[in-house]
Amino acid sequence: MAVLLAIPFIGFAQQPTDTISMQKVLDEVNVNALRANEKTPVAFTNIGKAEIEKGNLGQDLPYIISLTPSVVTTSDAGAGIGYTGFRIRGSDPTRINVTVNGIPLNDSESQGVWWVNMPDFASSIGSIQIQRGVGTSTNGASAFGASVNLKTTGLNKKAYARTNNTIGSYNTLKNNVEFGTGLMRGKFAFDGRLSQISSDGYMDRATSNLKSFYLSAGYFGKNEMLKAIIFSGHERTYQAWYGVPLNYLDSARTYNPYTYDNEVDNYGQTHYQLHYSKKVKENTNVNISAHYTHGEGYYEQFKSGEDLADYGLENIIIGNDTISSTDLIRRKWLNNDFGGVVFSLNHKMEKLNLTFGGASNRYSGQHYGNIIWAEYASDGNYEHEYYKNIATKFDHNLYLKADYSLSANTNLYADLQKRKVEYQFMGNDEDGNATEQIVNLDFFNPKVGIHHSLNANQALYASFAVANREPNRNDFVESTPKYRPLHETLYDVEIGYKFLGNWISFGANVYLMQYENQLAPTGKINDVGAYTRTNIEESFRRGVEFEGTLRLGDKLHWAGNMTLSQNKIASFTEYIDNWDTWGQEKVEHENTDLAFSPSVIWASQFNLKMSERMDIDFISKYVGEQFIDNTSSDDRKLNDYLTNNLRVTYNIKNTWFDIAKLTLQVNNLLSNEYVSNAWVYRFIYEQEDPRAWDPYANKDSEKGYNQAAYFPEATRNYLVGLTLGF
Repeated sequence: MAVLLAIPFIGFAQQPTDTISMQKVLDEVNVNALRANEKTPVAFTNIGKAEIEKGNLGQDLPYIISLTPSVVTTSDAGAGIGYTGFRIRGSDPTRINVTVNGIPLNDSESQGVWWVNMPDFASSIGSIQIQRGVGTSTNGASAFGASVNLKTTGLNKKAYARTNNTIGSYNTLKNNVEFGTGLMRGKFAFDGRLSQISSDGYMDRATSNLKSFYLSAGYFGKNEMLKAIIFSGHERTYQAWYGVPLNYLDSARTYNPYTYDNEVDNYGQTHYQLHYSKKVKENTNVNISAHYTHGEGYYEQFKSGEDLADYGLENIIIGNDTISSTDLIRRKWLNNDFGGVVFSLNHKMEKLNLTFGGASNRYSGQHYGNIIWAEYASDGNYEHEYYKNIATKFDHNLYLKADYSLSANTNLYADLQKRKVEYQFMGNDEDGNATEQIVNLDFFNPKVGIHHSLNANQALYASFAVANREPNRNDFVESTPKYRPLHETLYDVEIGYKFLGNWISFGANVYLMQYENQLAPTGKINDVGAYTRTNIEESFRRGVEFEGTLRLGDKLHWAGNMTLSQNKIASFTEYIDNWDTWGQEKVEHENTDLAFSPSVIWASQFNLKMSERMDIDFISKYVGEQFIDNTSSDDRKLNDYLTNNLRVTYNIKNTWFDIAKLTLQVNNLLSNEYVSNAWVYRFIYEQEDPRAWDPYANKDSEKGYNQAAYFPEATRNYLVGLTLGF
């Protein structure tokens, strides 16, 4: 897990005075246009290269940031490798804006991010900034809970070569090689990385085989920088998406229902980025970036007793017998391309700092499915294509940010963004026929705030921001224009206090996030028979985030944070399928909790410096109880949990390597059994007890049954890492 970080420094940035420093500043320009600084009135946390490296033993990036405020991590395979994710302030990954060097990473249609496609990417990250709430204007979809800005490895002055190797529980193995030329002839630098990670996973058959590389080449002039970056990842994971039945958690908590040998997800994605930054004048910098990403892959499934008609196949008639169903193996493919241009212009005056920027991006996605084997092929050819859907999305935005020094101690901040989205897709018209459709959306997202330094050690800030967000692919495709969900709007107020002392630092941030038309699943079947999300008129998240660091002598330091929150829906109507009547029943709810939004989250880390070579970290993370739907029912709730990790880092004295480091990390030290994620489907069925044939069904104390699955996390497990480098 990641190390905890001190509160961002309250002060003033110094201007570089030498050529190397200026080159490093130019290398940061494209990211700084989106990032908050020490006087930006938003809640944010910075993670530096040293902190990233300390916790990077092969687990995915969500585990690198897991100890920052308001973060909850999940892992389908249970051990942090494979399909992993995180929520911030209860917001899921589709509502968290993620950029790499200012380039949007979220999938344009589903709006999610899959870290499994970027194995060991943490090894090529130089810094991370997490902004909670709406934050500052960024590229891509609006942040509805947080934004995560990743900056890849910056300029290294000296040549280097190193290797990071990890071995651990569940046959976990990580090997990588990193290398760089340093700054050659004062102007050129090349960096690279090759990585491979494999793991059997904690869950049964939840194997992962992950490969990736990262390459960059840069020209660094006195007043300009040109940098080309390519990074790619390929993953092959055995599916552990379905989860574990409730009554298996005590007796068979690693159960995986998938048994077909090739029930895998197989996907590769390659990113190309070209960045140019130039210092036009003493106080003016300009940056322009071009990017292109190609992804292609499938997930394969064995399906039993599928109706031939659902796959566009004719029934088979043999004499007086009719065959209308078949066992089959199918592959669902995604072949997508994403490219565009991102730019920013920064101009500093005596009291005013202006940043003008934006992006123009185009996404094209092909969704199609093939049958690669069938017991009864009917009239289908080899690799019969049973569906195909092509979509195109254009995303354009412009923003203007102004930071004005009203006085020596007071800064005013304004950030205005205009965003335009055009989505072209195959969807249902009002008659239920599949036709090509176009949706155009225009959003205005303003943000204003104030930062006031009380003295050299204390500061106050406050901000108000508005964000608008479009529905995702399923909301559009699985509905008609008449019943299509509306876009969502978020009004976010943040008020904070920071104190920085010699032996203690402290920060508090109060937030109120008021949602209008938030999209949430209610179980309602729409006019084309799909379970799309429904707009909920009024909901909110409000809470307070505390951060602190404490120096308990020269050798012992403590850092921690806590979030206390309320996450509520004023009222909504739930729809429950009635299998007896083939209809739906309504249940009215008021003042219920938003799903996956624990009211208490805290993290703690003690760091003991035993000697110049040895560090010990004792890390604790607590997540309060959370509901897996929006009904606040105890039948659909995850229990709270506390985990403790121990990490020992030892720098080996030697004459052969500049870096020789051994790390032992014991995760879940007390071997607690806990669950971090789940899904649920409610239904009514009185003709018979479905528990006789469905292990995922359990009785609902209110009415009917829950079909639910849970994702247990690993009990005590180990990772041992060895880093060697020159």
